[in-house]
Amino acid sequence: MNIVQGDEVEWKRGLQHRGGTFHYRHLLEGEPGTVGNFHLGIGQQEGDFVSPRHRHNFDQFRYQLEGVSNFNRNGKMTAGMLGYFPEGAAYGPQSSEGRSVTAVLQFGGASGNGYLSPREVAAGTEELKKIGTFEGGVFRRNDDGEGRRNSDAYQAIWEHVHGRRMDYPKPRYRDPIIVDPRNYDWLPAAGMPGVREKPLGAFTERQCAALLIAIAPGASYRAGGRSVYLVLTGVGVAQDVPYRQLTALHLAQGETATVVARDETELLRLVLPDLSALAFLPAQVRAAE
Repeated sequence: MNIVQGDEVEWKRGLQHRGGTFHYRHLLEGEPGTVGNFHLGIGQQEGDFVSPRHRHNFDQFRYQLEGVSNFNRNGKMTAGMLGYFPEGAAYGPQSSEGRSVTAVLQFGGASGNGYLSPREVAAGTEELKKIGTFEGGVFRRNDDGEGRRNSDAYQAIWEHVHGRRMDYPKPRYRDPIIVDPRNYDWLPAAGMPGVREKPLGAFTERQCAALLIAIAPGASYRAGGRSVYLVLTGVGVAQDVPYRQLTALHLAQGETATVVARDETELLRLVLPDLSALAFLPAQVRAAE
């Protein structure tokens, strides 16, 4: 188990390849270079933040903690709402209506394209600034440089890091899926008295999923593996380690942990996809061949 106290993590400036002001707290990450790499962070956007309509070759879960995130034709997320943004599906343009705070899990999806870590993105951004500029989420290459003049910023970084063209996976879902958990009923968790859950959805053949977990004071919850957890409210202990609001946990495949609530606790559980059948990134497979 890996556990991080989110309120102790400093804010850092990020997403310079997009437009406007964005800071983030880095909470948890996977193993760079693997199909199952992931990153959990909390992003804070100011009212000047903008991002053009674009798509990814990885998956995202977003949980709105404060404020409003506006995705234009794809709708708005207000505090307490969850979004699943599948690989290959375009969304946006995105903007913030004032200050917006969102927990974001980005992870390699069912296509097996993996996920670039924030450090890899930052390094690629600085290298590309030597041959072009980033404006409003678009990378514009200098006139004397080779390659496409204008590219989505992340796509340009990904192609620079990997040294090859990005082929977007065909979307399994046409659009992002925005979920309002307030419209779900709480269900009793089997075999765990005092624990309730809201299963918010499971996605793709690799079965990534999102759930809300409510633990009554004094009750115990058995946290399962291949999952990332974020404490939304409450205090208690997880495997004898104290937790509080914004504590984050990662349990790998096969790991479990006992969470005991001192106060009424609500957890967000995000289940990572089962990519065990995808041992290598596509580029590694081609290299081996």
